[in-house]
Amino acid sequence: MTEYTPKPEHKFTFGLWTVGNIGRDPFGGPVREQKTPAELVRLLGEVGAYGVNFHDNDLIPIDATAAEAEAIKKDFRKALADTGVVVPMATTNLFSDPIFKDGAFTSNDPKVRAYALQKTMNAIDLGVEFGAKTYVFWGGREGTETDSSKSAVESIKRSREAMNFLCEYVLDKKYDLKLALEAKPNEPRGDIYNSTTGHMLAFIETLDHPEMVGVNPEVAHEHMSGLNFMHGVAQAWEAGKLFHIDLNDQYPGRYDQDLRFGSRDIKAAFYLVKFLEDVKYNGPRHFDAHAYRTEDYEGVKDFARGCIRTYLILKEKAAQFNADKEVQAVLAEINADDGSMKQYFGKYSAEKASALKAQAFDRAALGRRGLRYERLDQVTIDILLGSR
Repeated sequence: MTEYTPKPEHKFTFGLWTVGNIGRDPFGGPVREQKTPAELVRLLGEVGAYGVNFHDNDLIPIDATAAEAEAIKKDFRKALADTGVVVPMATTNLFSDPIFKDGAFTSNDPKVRAYALQKTMNAIDLGVEFGAKTYVFWGGREGTETDSSKSAVESIKRSREAMNFLCEYVLDKKYDLKLALEAKPNEPRGDIYNSTTGHMLAFIETLDHPEMVGVNPEVAHEHMSGLNFMHGVAQAWEAGKLFHIDLNDQYPGRYDQDLRFGSRDIKAAFYLVKFLEDVKYNGPRHFDAHAYRTEDYEGVKDFARGCIRTYLILKEKAAQFNADKEVQAVLAEINADDGSMKQYFGKYSAEKASALKAQAFDRAALGRRGLRYERLDQVTIDILLGSR
């Protein structure tokens, strides 16, 4: 039996808010005691995680004094040193405090928008202090319940102004930091601006420094609205914008569940892992998920180990798929190219267009051709179920 042991090169990471989730939900209070950031780092060290990520207030409470903040950072830094766990990514909580009830960067109140910028600059400093190379922005409150309340165009402009300001701040400080935007269609707002990875990619191109900004797509956030997550990831990768990724699982059409990676749609998880491994994605594989509310902290460890194990199993299955002789034969057949059409592809020319318009095609024969996708899909299922 294969030992699915995490290694540093796998770059498996968890947020303090993931393993530190105490099981509170809208219908019930906490079921697990609150652990300190240092204790959570040690828990992640036990399960073999490479890194830990944090919102500013996961590490330091929003109302902490300077002395309290320094004491927390000292304990956190020692836990990192003792375990070898690193901090690849950080982010800002711009959604929990009541001040952000109508958004942060898109709030109608200029004082709220200014405070959001101040809080983010301080949080960027904190992330860089602990070695973060990627900074994620999730606009959890950047939206509306009623479009009577805000101008969508003005909100886009406010978002752009904030990101331009923060890019300039990073440049001014000479930080070695990439910025990544995270999309979500809804919850906690009724509708959230820039609701998909595609929206974010389009928005990035309107910024003053688009080269600094990419995306952090999340499985659950795309699956909530019934989208194919891997396709969004592929679009981000092809654009050179896949700066970070959040792995979990989700049933479509439901609230944000943040299920253990691969625990709901194993086939979608397989195609995602296969894509990341095939293109040799070298960034962190961050599990933004929570243990079931039924669990104690031993169960939280089971959850974290399960995320890692499932990814490694699917990585192995992807290699098996790629090495399968029948799979490769079918793929070669359906992608067969005798070179006769090569002259028509690539850069446009008038001569090429004229020749293509004169080309005769056997439309009926092309329409009759079977592509064997059913067989390919069943082989995929056989591999995933271990019967091949």
